[in-house]
Amino acid sequence: MQNPVFAAVYERAWRPVFTRLYSLGGTSAAEFDRRLVTHLGRPGDRTILDVACGPGNYTRRLSEKLTGDGLCIGLDFSVPMVTKAVADNSGERVAYVRGDAHRLPFADHSIDTVCCLAALYLISDPHEVIDELARVVAPGGEVAIFTSLRTRLTSSRVVNKIAARSGYRLFGRDEVTDRLRANGLVEVEQTITGQAQYVTARKP
Repeated sequence: MQNPVFAAVYERAWRPVFTRLYSLGGTSAAEFDRRLVTHLGRPGDRTILDVACGPGNYTRRLSEKLTGDGLCIGLDFSVPMVTKAVADNSGERVAYVRGDAHRLPFADHSIDTVCCLAALYLISDPHEVIDELARVVAPGGEVAIFTSLRTRLTSSRVVNKIAARSGYRLFGRDEVTDRLRANGLVEVEQTITGQAQYVTARKP
């Protein structure tokens, strides 16, 4: 993620390929992805935080219908990714911050909508990140996560060896949902699309 060349191709090649692969054995992840982004980026005067935003391809889309003082903040640890995001996906209601997803630089209960889309499986301590998503989201606000899922297809010894060596994590079916509930979030919903999962929750 610290490689400028990878940052340059990520938006147009790497992430779309992963989204298509996730659809194996299930309904289209890309279709659900569009519906989720439409919901998260619905009109309103809200603050959205896009954690591990990469080159900002989700961040700008999430900002397009915000109103009033609405703002979508993209956060990423990688300098090349943030640089690429600023260059390619800036906008009137977009801001980018370099920061660590394990220690989000935002106050408790301060963000209306927090999401981590197609990134959690590459983060070293994802449980800590989920805790941070739950910490910063405001009461009544929502958390959304799009990540990997361990299935019968991805449970083979070969796939697990490849995943372990690449730093790619395959989450158990209840791993993400249980962590959100442990943080006090409610209305936890999980949608499985092939080899991926979309999880949404709300802070009471």
